[in-house]
Amino acid sequence: MPSCPALLIAAPASGQGKTTVTAALAWLHRRQGRRVTVFKCGPDFLDPQIHAFASGRPCQNLDLGMCGEEDARWRLARAAEDSDLILIEGVMGLFDGTPSAADIAERFNIPVMALIDAGAMAQTFGAVAHGLATYRPNLPFAGVLANRVGSTRHTEMLRESLPAGMGWFGALPKSSDSLPERHLGLMQASEIDDLAARLDKLADALADSATVNLPKLVIFSSAPAPTIRPLLAGKRIAIARDAAYGFIYPANLETLSALGAELLFFSPIAGDGLPECDAVWLPGGYPELHAEVLCKNQTLWQSLKIHVAANKPLFAECGGMMSLFDQIVDKSGITHNFAGILPGKAVMQKRLAALGTQLAELPEGRVSAHTFHYSQSETPLKPLTSAQSPDGREGEPIYRHRRTTASYLHIYFPSNPAAVAQLLSPTDNPVFTKTN
Repeated sequence: MPSCPALLIAAPASGQGKTTVTAALAWLHRRQGRRVTVFKCGPDFLDPQIHAFASGRPCQNLDLGMCGEEDARWRLARAAEDSDLILIEGVMGLFDGTPSAADIAERFNIPVMALIDAGAMAQTFGAVAHGLATYRPNLPFAGVLANRVGSTRHTEMLRESLPAGMGWFGALPKSSDSLPERHLGLMQASEIDDLAARLDKLADALADSATVNLPKLVIFSSAPAPTIRPLLAGKRIAIARDAAYGFIYPANLETLSALGAELLFFSPIAGDGLPECDAVWLPGGYPELHAEVLCKNQTLWQSLKIHVAANKPLFAECGGMMSLFDQIVDKSGITHNFAGILPGKAVMQKRLAALGTQLAELPEGRVSAHTFHYSQSETPLKPLTSAQSPDGREGEPIYRHRRTTASYLHIYFPSNPAAVAQLLSPTDNPVFTKTN
């Protein structure tokens, strides 16, 4: 069975610095010549971009709800065979969500390092650490790392507050080198010009004030990758990928390649037109932040209209769907004219509009997905169907027009590769009988 040192970096809550510390650890060990593979708990797009930059390798998602246990098992086993270190960043607080980061740690026996923001506490640090370590008796708890510490004396108080025998990974001082954010989370890695310099400073701080030796060796169960038939062999899939359309699970690209598709990436922001292709995928992202530039790329939008009129597949997720509407209204209230392929508009909101795992029963089959958006769509289109949350509540509507399928959902392609193949198949497809 494959084995590899592994560590899950968790926290009592969001905003404690998990992403920053995980990326800094990856960067530090990579600087020392190690092959580091980073995973992110939960269906996140932004943190994995940072981790991929820091480690120099793709960062996959682990989510027992959306992705499933078997998907996580074989991806971890594959990483263990090809890595010197596996780092896993938790999601929200250690026990938050169903399933949670703690569930992953217990399921695969991965030691947990709790990162605690100690900037506004002293001896209470020990109580928080004790609670995290003992709340679930089967959790493989390895110890704590204090973040945003003010002084040497502060560090001493924190360490002295810990229960006897609890692991101590050290303390990180307060720093201005944390990673920049916007409304959906961290900025994308490609948008942070000084990311390497920031990670260098953070890695140096870790090396100076924390324990950065390789963690405990973890034995992972052997688990081969699932067999995927090449249902899209020889087909060309055009995929928008840039700062406006960057929400792409690496596992989705792997799945398309395993299906036999040729992947053609293009940048709407750069003014690229639509490549010659059999199908198009418009992922989510931030079209509203780049609306002025995107609206000028009329060549692309006209090509997409011709593509749709020719009854060719077009799959649009979240920001991709927003771009297909007549208009997008940004957070400043400015209206931008977009593709005009679907009637209606997307209007940015001041608060989060939807968040969570959902399941969708498409004519092609059942798929797992996630939703996370700050806009609301206004359209006369009647949904083909609606997704459901795991507890049975109605979820996001899914629209279908000709061979175009659009929704706020971000589908996890490995959940049903055959359904994805049908969705993007350029041949006449009997499941596309219900249209708007």
